[in-house]
Amino acid sequence: MNSYKAPQRDMQFALFDVLGVQALYQRLGFDAAQRDVLDAVLEEGARFTEQVLAPLNQTGDAEGCVYDKASGAVSAPKGFKQAYQQFVEGGWNGLTAAEAFGGQGLPESFGVALKEMIDAANLAWGNYPLLSHGATEALKHHGEDWQKDVFLRAIVDGRWTGTMCLTEPHCGSDLGLLKTRAEPQADGSYAITGTKIFITAGEHDFTDNIVHLVLARLPDAPPGTKGISTFIVPKRTVARDGSVGDGNAVRCGAIEHKMGIHGSATCVMNFDGAQGYLIGPANKGLSVMFTMMNSARLSVGIQGLGLIDRAYQNALAYTRDRLQMRSLSGPKFPDKPADPLIVHPDVRRMLLTCKAFAEGGRLLAYHAATLLDVIEHSADAEERKRADDLLSFLTPVVKACLTEWSIESTYNALQCFGGHGYVRGWGMEQLSRDARITTIYEGTTQIQALDLLGRKILQTQGPGLRQFGALIEAFCIEHAGNAALAEFIGPLAEKAKELATLTLEIGGKAARDPEEIGAAAVDYLFHTGYVVLAYWWARAVAVSAAGDYPAAFKAAKRDTARFYFARILPRTLNHAAGIRAGAASLLALDADNFDS
Repeated sequence: MNSYKAPQRDMQFALFDVLGVQALYQRLGFDAAQRDVLDAVLEEGARFTEQVLAPLNQTGDAEGCVYDKASGAVSAPKGFKQAYQQFVEGGWNGLTAAEAFGGQGLPESFGVALKEMIDAANLAWGNYPLLSHGATEALKHHGEDWQKDVFLRAIVDGRWTGTMCLTEPHCGSDLGLLKTRAEPQADGSYAITGTKIFITAGEHDFTDNIVHLVLARLPDAPPGTKGISTFIVPKRTVARDGSVGDGNAVRCGAIEHKMGIHGSATCVMNFDGAQGYLIGPANKGLSVMFTMMNSARLSVGIQGLGLIDRAYQNALAYTRDRLQMRSLSGPKFPDKPADPLIVHPDVRRMLLTCKAFAEGGRLLAYHAATLLDVIEHSADAEERKRADDLLSFLTPVVKACLTEWSIESTYNALQCFGGHGYVRGWGMEQLSRDARITTIYEGTTQIQALDLLGRKILQTQGPGLRQFGALIEAFCIEHAGNAALAEFIGPLAEKAKELATLTLEIGGKAARDPEEIGAAAVDYLFHTGYVVLAYWWARAVAVSAAGDYPAAFKAAKRDTARFYFARILPRTLNHAAGIRAGAASLLALDADNFDS
């Protein structure tokens, strides 16, 4: 009873009208990325996700994955493997991969629109190709030529899939504690031994080979993160000439029984002297890992966006149809026994919150993805550097804010259904359960916050923050005399100034006490996210007001922006207060006294 309709019109508005990607693509050399081609790809992607993936979402959740203890094999829910075959046959797997490796070479930012559709239609299924993308990026940037020929091509064409094998039972997010060993072999390969946990798509029945990228230590590795190397460890042994042998010494030891994403196999992977190949320099595995992680962090942010939109769509349909009480100002539908839920102010608050996060979040995420295209394809080194700085700033915001907002939005959407939202048949409780993991995997919200404030702001003096501040300043100057935007320009400029002031205040406190960074980080992350989204909502109103759009479309953008500025943006006041409260109240209570 829970459906999905790809929001093609708003995707086109975000990409082509607000972000102006058509000109960007031509400048970066994407000659095949013509508007008619891209529109056709969006339409076909919508068909695939709506008709193939979406119907499997609830059935996949109910069935879950099946683990065979005797063989270590994992079977995905019914229909998942067949959907993957259609996905590969349709060329979707290599949509944005380089043509040199068998892909179609379309821009990464355009591929994000397809990913949003996939995640909204069926988040659990979308996890299977998700980490193949991270493995592709790692191989592309760090792999030797033979590794690209043998492993990268097979992943791009969908014959094999990829994973990231990072954490272990004892170390969580502190990868400096990992114990997996890599012993050099006479033939130049390595024997990998250890256990990895929480491995998404570590085992499945989609393909006959899975390429694991595994963090491990060489015998002479220094301690901590400086002694980490990355290895390619296939499920089946693979020679340098590409010939595939028997099963490698790698086995799924169990699958996790989870709160949500039941159709996604989350595996414990055991490596027992498995054949592996070093990728990247020895003891420099973090650079390979961060290539995968940064790709995955943006991808998980898109998962949050997809869930927001799907939850909103279903709540909107339900509240338009469900009759419940009368409007406080008098009947709006006197010919019916009650008014529909959508007439009630608090129902509208919940719906508008979802709409504001979906459409504003789409601009935030798509903009971040355009920076990937610039970094990869611009001929201007300075432009690449600026894009890299800005993307580094935006990545933790995209990952953390969109996923946290997905929890809020799925909660609000479920609440719109009342008791029906709590029961399985309507599908809303599944969206709430699925959303919960997105704030955890690929780095919790707290880790993203520390990355933003500690590394991207204080450690590097915040070049990305300054760039985004300059975008806001330029926008406010450009529209200073625009009466139609006056209600947005003033508050936007004020909040940008407040963010800059808070940044300086934290920096001063942190110089005296480093604990101030941890105390302020999460509040700082959200304050930043709300300001960034305010910019995109102001931009959306400016573009829609000046363009040839239906009056209803223009009104919807303006009214949603007004709601955002009036009801959501003021949350920054609370976050500013939290930042200024400092670390003292958090650290005053002795650890031994928490249970007193």
